[in-house]
Amino acid sequence: MTFPFRRKPLTLIFCCSVASALVGSLPGFAQAQTEPALRVDPALLGLPAAAPAVPLERPPVAKVKSVPAASKPELTPLIEAQPVPAPTSTAEPLPAAAEVSKQPSVETVATPDTASRQEVQPEVQPEPALVQDAEQPLPVISQPDQRLAEPLEEMPEAGAADVRASVAPTHAPDAAAATMSTTTMSLPAPAPVPATQAEAAAAPSAPESVRPQSAETEAGSQATFLSAQRISGIVDRELIAQDNAELRQLDKVLTADRMTYWPVDDEVEAVGSARFQQRDDVVSGTRMRMRLEDQFGFFDDASYLVKRPPRPVAGAESGGAGAHDQASTELGSEFTSGFAAPRFYGVAPGQTTLKYRDGANGGTTEARGTAQRIDFEGENQIRLNSATYTTCKPGNDDWYLSTAALHLDYDNEVGSGNDATVHFLGVPILYAPWFSFSLNNQRKSGFLTPSYGSSSDSGFEFTLPYYWNIAPNMDATFEPTLLTKRGLLMGTDFRYLNAAYGGTYFGNLRAEYLPNDRVADRDRWGVALTHSQVAGNGFSGAVNYNRVSDSDYYTDLSSEITQTSETQLLQQGLVTYSGGGWWTATANVQSFQTLQPDPQNPVTPPYQLMPQITLNARQPDFYSTDSAFFGQYTDFVRPDASTVEGQRTVMQPQISIPYVTPGWYVTPRLGVNVTHYALSYPGSANVLPTSINRNLPIFSVDSGMTFERPSNWFGRDYTQTLEPRLYYLNIPYEDQNDIPIFDTALADFNFAQIFADNQFSGWDRINNANQLTAALSSRLIDPASGSEIMRGMIGQRLYFTDDKVALPGATTREWGRSDFLAGFTGQVLPRVYADAALQYDVDNQQTDRFSIGTRYFPAAGKLVNASYSYNPQAVTPIKQVDISGQWPINGRLQAVGRYNYSFLQKQPIEIIGGLEYNAGCWVVRVVGQRLQTTEADATTRAFVQLELSDFSRLGSSPINLLQRRIPGYGVANQPQTDSALAEQ
Repeated sequence: MTFPFRRKPLTLIFCCSVASALVGSLPGFAQAQTEPALRVDPALLGLPAAAPAVPLERPPVAKVKSVPAASKPELTPLIEAQPVPAPTSTAEPLPAAAEVSKQPSVETVATPDTASRQEVQPEVQPEPALVQDAEQPLPVISQPDQRLAEPLEEMPEAGAADVRASVAPTHAPDAAAATMSTTTMSLPAPAPVPATQAEAAAAPSAPESVRPQSAETEAGSQATFLSAQRISGIVDRELIAQDNAELRQLDKVLTADRMTYWPVDDEVEAVGSARFQQRDDVVSGTRMRMRLEDQFGFFDDASYLVKRPPRPVAGAESGGAGAHDQASTELGSEFTSGFAAPRFYGVAPGQTTLKYRDGANGGTTEARGTAQRIDFEGENQIRLNSATYTTCKPGNDDWYLSTAALHLDYDNEVGSGNDATVHFLGVPILYAPWFSFSLNNQRKSGFLTPSYGSSSDSGFEFTLPYYWNIAPNMDATFEPTLLTKRGLLMGTDFRYLNAAYGGTYFGNLRAEYLPNDRVADRDRWGVALTHSQVAGNGFSGAVNYNRVSDSDYYTDLSSEITQTSETQLLQQGLVTYSGGGWWTATANVQSFQTLQPDPQNPVTPPYQLMPQITLNARQPDFYSTDSAFFGQYTDFVRPDASTVEGQRTVMQPQISIPYVTPGWYVTPRLGVNVTHYALSYPGSANVLPTSINRNLPIFSVDSGMTFERPSNWFGRDYTQTLEPRLYYLNIPYEDQNDIPIFDTALADFNFAQIFADNQFSGWDRINNANQLTAALSSRLIDPASGSEIMRGMIGQRLYFTDDKVALPGATTREWGRSDFLAGFTGQVLPRVYADAALQYDVDNQQTDRFSIGTRYFPAAGKLVNASYSYNPQAVTPIKQVDISGQWPINGRLQAVGRYNYSFLQKQPIEIIGGLEYNAGCWVVRVVGQRLQTTEADATTRAFVQLELSDFSRLGSSPINLLQRRIPGYGVANQPQTDSALAEQ
């Protein structure tokens, strides 16, 4: 007997079993859906038949060579579907699936790994209708739900003929079920594809099964999260996300209207309002395609924002943001690289290593702009076509660079391109057929921005420097300068730094040449060479050589007052050995070029030292004594041999017995000065001795005490000190009138010299002494930090015998006490600082020397300096007032200036005035200077500079002038090194 009515249930049970087996054996498909995972054919239940679901198909991709497991582990696909409830509404008509699969032409991203990859384009074929989304909420991106991450049971491996089902929305029997939710999918890093089908069949079944994983996958992997209103496709081959699509991967976020993602290649294409963000970099456009792992791809009709910090130098410590673009050296530090900005080094004896403090290269630089097309050629390689570039903030286009092609190379931190125009306030101001500039202000070869100015002596000045980055430790700058009144001045600045003989050496060579100066009617030239070297065996040396063609070189061609007033150009070479630990030896050869720029004030040439050998030794704890020795041999030579020449030998051993306690100290000292002269006089009618010996014992006692007490000033607690000091000196008299003057002069009388043994500088005269120096100082100290707030000091010397030693033509002292000295330095009010010094003649009741200076510094960019100096006893008497400052007029405009006036000459020595306008991403400086080069001559100069932040500076820079002549001047929008407008 048959039972026809049981066929459908039996068929249903059989079909369900087969479907369950097939679904469990297929890897890489949907997991843990809130809707039932099993779909049954309605015909089996006696319901109306529905159109069969045909999966989306994609042509096979080209075979990709599998990566070894050591370099890229094989990972299993993962999907997390996390529906978000949608509002109940009537389902809209269902469009055909064929319309979804119609995609625009896909452009393959040309990379080394995908150059042979076939163009990816889904095949268009009739498909059943897909469920159309009703009005949906915004996509929700979240981490994988751990409740849905339970491992699935491994199913038997499917046969080779099994076909993987696509992930696509299924039909629902009613309108509520037809409403689709926003879905978030989490995918691990793409796994390698087997090279052949045989290898794929032989692979274990476990990796092919669906394994939920968290965002933190295996080492080296990058979990990918895909979110959209609709997601369809084949999980391990192609996923199509539509409507508010978003892809996340580590620090990358991509959003677009429509997105296609290929997990195997980790490649994505986005169409419609594409926006890609990685850390602080943001790129948006109408269409993009990119391999996310190596960042090869492109953007069409794009805008970009790039923020990059300066690349760190291995082994180097960078200074604070407020550091200047100079580098300091420290003992025990490490040498790392060459110049990143103009640097100055100080090497101590025995120092063998250098350490850079590179704060000049500052913080993060920001650039933005637009481009018709952006090609990404790696993480730090960006090429732009028909692009703009600016460092101004978004919404501010005060200046920008428009160029046909632009390459941003952040590996080498260099930008380059061609056919470029700089626009400032909407006006094109500079055109370059090719250009190159530094990103993050790193040095590079090329033409620096030109500078121009004017002076009354040379006319209009135009300089076009070229920078040559020879090596990381060597560079040169060529500076041809056109002077309309004089001609073409060629200048070269060469710098180097290297390691040798267990130490380091560095130097700078500056050379200038002006052929046929039309004003002076002669060739003009100048050379300046400095070289310093420290060896690891205790030797160190230095060379300092300066020479110019004529005495008027600096007054005619320089704007620096320190150079225009320079009359003795040093030419020196020395070698020092300090490997003994407690003793050092130095050999010095020294000469000068004497300039005579002012005929009314002739300058006497000094003696040459050919050579000078010095020995210093000290044992601070030698049998409870402090023992020291000084020895020196000097050969004095006159170039013209018109006066006396000779050799001088000085030896001065001394021994002291210091007795020191926490509150007071006493240090007696005994020494002897032994000097020998071997002299030669020009001519044969000499009656003076040619050999002279001088032996003088020196005895002194130095003592002092320190008292402290708590004090309260202006409502704050301080520690106040009272420090008396007595210094007794005794030196017998010896006639020294037969000794010529080689290098000796009267020392300046101040608080440092008042405790010295000799009132003369040099060894040709040693004063007799039976005197007592008394001084009293007081300090105000912050007990919390230990910093000194202010210091005051008074002192005077009491003579018990008459002074009998003097320089030729000078008179001896006629009183029993010295001038009274007083000094003060410190903070007198909040943000107000003062310095004062006084030398008062008590016997004649007159002021011999006086100076006072104040400084008001309420904030950065706000500064006022004022000082008055009076010194009639100087070689060139001084009676001057000096006022300088920097002060904002409004939020962006500030004034700078200096006025230095001489009451004795009844004319200003230097006048500086200018304005600075800081707009944030650009600064304009306009500064004028008038400088009195000699008593009868003066020169004027004008500086105009436009600085485009983190890009370039145009015009002549007044920054060095303002920093030298205005103490405490702060640079608005601190510039870095010059960028270059040339090819690398």
